Amino acid sequence: MPAFLPSTPAAIDAATWGIAGLATAGVIARPFRWPEAVWAVTGAALLVLLGLLTPDAALAGIARGTDVYLFLIGMMVLAELARQEGLFDWLAALATRAAAGSANRLFLLVYAVGILVTVFLSNDATAVVLTPAVYAACRAARVRDPLPYLFVCAFIANAASFVLPISNPANLVVFGPQLPPLGAWLARFALPSALAILATYLGLRLVFRRELAAETVAAAVERPRLSLGGRLAGLGIAVAAVILAGASALGHDLGLPTLAAGLGTAALILLATRKGPGDLVRHVSWSVLPLVAGLFVLVEALERTGLIRLLAGTLRDAASGHATATAWGAGLVTALACNLLNNLPAGLIAGSTVQAAGVPDAVTGAVLIGVDLGPNLSLTGSLATILWLAALRREGEEVGAWRFLKVGLAVTPPALVLAIGALVALG
Repeated sequence: MPAFLPSTPAAIDAATWGIAGLATAGVIARPFRWPEAVWAVTGAALLVLLGLLTPDAALAGIARGTDVYLFLIGMMVLAELARQEGLFDWLAALATRAAAGSANRLFLLVYAVGILVTVFLSNDATAVVLTPAVYAACRAARVRDPLPYLFVCAFIANAASFVLPISNPANLVVFGPQLPPLGAWLARFALPSALAILATYLGLRLVFRRELAAETVAAAVERPRLSLGGRLAGLGIAVAAVILAGASALGHDLGLPTLAAGLGTAALILLATRKGPGDLVRHVSWSVLPLVAGLFVLVEALERTGLIRLLAGTLRDAASGHATATAWGAGLVTALACNLLNNLPAGLIAGSTVQAAGVPDAVTGAVLIGVDLGPNLSLTGSLATILWLAALRREGEEVGAWRFLKVGLAVTPPALVLAIGALVALG
């Protein structure tokens, strides 16, 4: 360890927390408008360079995210293929025709599709796959302000992400080997999910009521011809949905099957259309991968300070005395932590904590709701929202942290309280 650093355990822990906190703040605030990945990777590198984390431990942290990396690569490849082959434009024309000139109907239609994509393909898929499709629909309908519809993609990605275990990779992290069977899962989370989805919809409609009232939507939209590549991209996404559902039911990891679906679809389309892979490789948002890897390293460093042991003991003691109050407190605190840290590191810490503490199901369920729904407060609260933001930037749209926070504060607290309240009431 460098001589200028303190060598006592308490000082080392404090330095680790300080660097992790500054790196996380950089991811959230994006000083100098540098990409989020720069701050996560810089924080991880500093921990190693300053001797606060060994290279082997950093590599172990990176390795923990292998399934997430594979999942993201597969989904990003599928989304880019769909965009390049015109699938999104074709679907956009269908959606616009179904809206029949009504801004409110288009809003509801986008929300309903967002529910389906999130439930059966995961919240990250909603951010990656649905966002460009919705932007294309708004362009086809000659919508003046597409942001109300784009906000739907961000919020439903988290609000519907605990309907099924596969709806959010964080669900598998929080429960770990104690993941309930599908029937038990639905019995526990069906009502909280329904309330979260309904409350989020009503909140968004209220927030954007003026924009929707003033909006005009073209009723007559020409439907473009769907190319062979577009049909194959749609088939690939459908196959990915089936694969994900099957892998989840069998208790397998989701990353490798998703990657296989993405690369298989890419190979099929490139062969059928006789295109090279250059455009596909160039337009995938690869910066998401070092961002996620950096966050995993930061979590690895925090865990080695004894954080999990401390949190698990505190949670166990609280739950043994007041299980209901602990469920409320754990869910709300976890939601807040996700917005301060991002739900990927917060979910990893929360999952390790509840598994080590052995708390009642209601507490674990409340923590999961906090991890899944809570991040809707802030722009960098969840990985799905960061992916959504990256998709927006590719389309030339920008959403600031303050604007997102104002929407999140109006929409998320009622949904969170209703969801946790229903979970606690069900026992």
